[in-house]
Amino acid sequence: QVQLVESGGGLVQPGGSLKLSCVTSGLNFELWDMAWYRQAPGKQRELVVMFRTWDIPSYSDSVKGRFTGSRDNAKNAIYLQMNSLELSDTAVYYCNADGRAKVAEWGEHWGQGTQVTVSS
Repeated sequence: QVQLVESGGGLVQPGGSLKLSCVTSGLNFELWDMAWYRQAPGKQRELVVMFRTWDIPSYSDSVKGRFTGSRDNAKNAIYLQMNSLELSDTAVYYCNADGRAKVAEWGEHWGQGTQVTVSS
């Protein structure tokens, strides 16, 4: 059974920092594309950073220069270091594992999400 477990969310003031973690189990991690998404209230879920198995991380324009993602194949985990947080970063952050680039039938999996609230 595939599991993605996020942690690290919380309440932070504007300009502050948080680090999110996503630990996975039940999949051959290094073969899966991984990503962080977020969904703010009343908005669609959006991609934050993508970690393809064969490439460097790619970031959305809204977080470039402020967020740094990393992938640790040895720990079956991805991380998101978020600096200079802004009010607009408030959202539920989700971890995503997508195996369809390798095998279409693998599909994709989502974590339960972790709330990040930026507020003064």
